[in-house]
Amino acid sequence: MKYAANMLYICRKPNPVQMAKYIYEYDQWPQFIWDEAAITLILGKVRLLQGKILGQMGALGFSVREESFLTTLTLDVVKTSEIEGERLNYEQVRSSISRRLGMEYAGMVHAGRDVEGVVEMMLDATQNYLAPLDQERLFGWHAALFPTGWSGMHRINTGSYRKGEMQVVSGAMGKERVHFQAPPPDRVPIEMERFLAWFNAENSLDPVLKSAIAHFWFIIIHPFDDCNGRIARAISDMMLARSEESHQRYYSLSNQIFTEKKGYYEILKKAQPSTGNITEWLSWYLHCLNLSIETAEKALERVLHKAAFWDKQRETLLNQRQRLMLNKLLDGLDGKMKSSKWAKIAKCSSDTALRDIKDLIDKGILEQQDTAGGRSTNYVLTPSGTENGKP
Repeated sequence: MKYAANMLYICRKPNPVQMAKYIYEYDQWPQFIWDEAAITLILGKVRLLQGKILGQMGALGFSVREESFLTTLTLDVVKTSEIEGERLNYEQVRSSISRRLGMEYAGMVHAGRDVEGVVEMMLDATQNYLAPLDQERLFGWHAALFPTGWSGMHRINTGSYRKGEMQVVSGAMGKERVHFQAPPPDRVPIEMERFLAWFNAENSLDPVLKSAIAHFWFIIIHPFDDCNGRIARAISDMMLARSEESHQRYYSLSNQIFTEKKGYYEILKKAQPSTGNITEWLSWYLHCLNLSIETAEKALERVLHKAAFWDKQRETLLNQRQRLMLNKLLDGLDGKMKSSKWAKIAKCSSDTALRDIKDLIDKGILEQQDTAGGRSTNYVLTPSGTENGKP
């Protein structure tokens, strides 16, 4: 037994008596229905925004697109794990993705096995989006997420479908309330065979809509002992890549889902006992996707600012420590930039950090914000930091 991200229990050997009929127990399962009029408008808006941001990025240089893609994918990996209550180190995730894509940069760090597994799954889903999704591929993703065969203090079946029952319940022991019970384990292989056949089949269904249905359908089956949510989101990302016919994405659906995590669990829970009408789920998913693209448009402004900065400074002599720290500042470094923080992040002495900073001040790139001196002194980019030389 363990805590799920929505503070319900996930039990592998449940006792509570089922009090509801679930969506997969109706005769029409898995024939989903929805209100076409309610979905068409928001789907059209999402499609328009997808095309807009792809057009904006396509007009930019390769290095800008690469940086934006790296940032988005890093955020996707970090947030899809954080939804489940697991916090990954951002720099480790970024370094792992960079190495695997041949995009090495200054300041790369070693990534742990927990990071490598999620990165491997997400890259396979988004970079190989045209390849069929089959049982062995899913088993590979699941095994990559649990390289030790353990989830916390629990040993789990890795690289295979679950062997036990699965319930989501809440309440004190003896007074548990069942929120959802997944299909029994003996049904899982058949359910997954049907799901995968539908996922890989060519049909007239819009791929964006298909990504929403795939997400929901996979969650209902709940085929693995753990990490069903992360795999469901990877499957969604895979279908979104097909919708854009591109392995590069500049918005993070997982980040938006994390922002609206409470609503995410509530809408899933609400749809689970339905007879097959998933209008509310589709509407929520598409609105969430729409917000994620709108957020990406705003983030694009920062990317453009960063690109302009480095374009202006392309002939300025800078060492690797300075480039590393300037990128940190351009990315919105948390907290104030002091010489002590510079030395710690750049892994150099305090004297070296001060020399680096003074050189950038002389070049008109940094300025001292607090004139009191001493430990209170911190440094920021100058308003004219995109220009060569002093203002």
